[in-house]
Amino acid sequence: MTTFITRFDTNGTGIRLAVKDLIDMEGVPTTAGCRVVADAAEPATRDAPLLAGARAAGVRIVGKANLHELAFGASGVNHHFGTPVNPLDPALVPGGSSSGSAVAVGSGDADVAFGSDTGGSVRIPSACCGTAGLKTTHGRVSLEGVWPLALSLDTIGPMAADVDGVILGMQLLEPGFEPAATLPSVIGRFRPDGVDPAVDEAVDRLLAASELEVLEIELPGWAAAQAAGGTVLIAEAWQADRRLLDRRDGLGADVAERLELGKHISSDAVDAALESCAAWRAELEEALSRVELVALPTLIRFPPRIDAMDDDIHLSTLTVPINASGLPALAMPAPATGALPASIQLVGPHNGEERVLAAGRVLEAVAGSLS
Repeated sequence: MTTFITRFDTNGTGIRLAVKDLIDMEGVPTTAGCRVVADAAEPATRDAPLLAGARAAGVRIVGKANLHELAFGASGVNHHFGTPVNPLDPALVPGGSSSGSAVAVGSGDADVAFGSDTGGSVRIPSACCGTAGLKTTHGRVSLEGVWPLALSLDTIGPMAADVDGVILGMQLLEPGFEPAATLPSVIGRFRPDGVDPAVDEAVDRLLAASELEVLEIELPGWAAAQAAGGTVLIAEAWQADRRLLDRRDGLGADVAERLELGKHISSDAVDAALESCAAWRAELEEALSRVELVALPTLIRFPPRIDAMDDDIHLSTLTVPINASGLPALAMPAPATGALPASIQLVGPHNGEERVLAAGRVLEAVAGSLS
């Protein structure tokens, strides 16, 4: 079974939670979806603190979910533990890196899943599997006890089949969490280059059906943020995982090649990229002082077939800049005219998850009329 690296007893009632296998759980080894890590892994001596709310609520953890190896890839393809099967179409990539988490909720094996998002790893699999997922504000959820990829960008977020499930996931991560009582009314529509017209059309139809006010906005720093976020991610991944290259034959070729890229990035280049990320954050926050949320697609096109994918870089084109800003973003389905749904991405202000999820509920309520 490839959805879970470790599966537990699923008998009984109550909320079922899947946990991405880079989050420590007492008594269970953390593998990070990597054979090299798994071979040396000992059972964790305690839970990651982010599991405290779920433990207190008495949820049933149904398994440690599979992922793209070391959380360092957007396709969700895992050559060691197997690739989780996309519930929309087995021929399609499940998206990564939180592939098992998205498949678990999309196939009904879990009510909620916890994933991580460094360059899109909650939102990309949610978009590929027709589910919902929230990238939280950087620093809002503790990363203690979580296998690192790029600490300047790493976040933990909830995933579910629908927005209410994501809200439940936030309540498990942060007891007492509730969506904003006042609904956002003004959405800034950003249009990055290179998006499939059918994807853009799906996003526009959903926004129009919501009857929210939509204003077109420009974000001149977008391309620079994309480059800066990528630089930070690759450089910090090299720092976190370079020791694993001593057993390169046990790593997937794609992950090993990405790790190698990091050794060529100088500290000066990383410092410049972090400065660019700070400038981008200020630009996006300024835009969010004029509109309440920013809307754009999650993916530039519909998810590709596994056998036709030559690289997975395009899957993170529209997500990495949001990680570079540190701001929260929700990915959720946007009905399209073809067989597959598109995915809309709603970006909110710093610690604005309450606002983002309130808007997500509104959009989800009208999405059914467009299917």
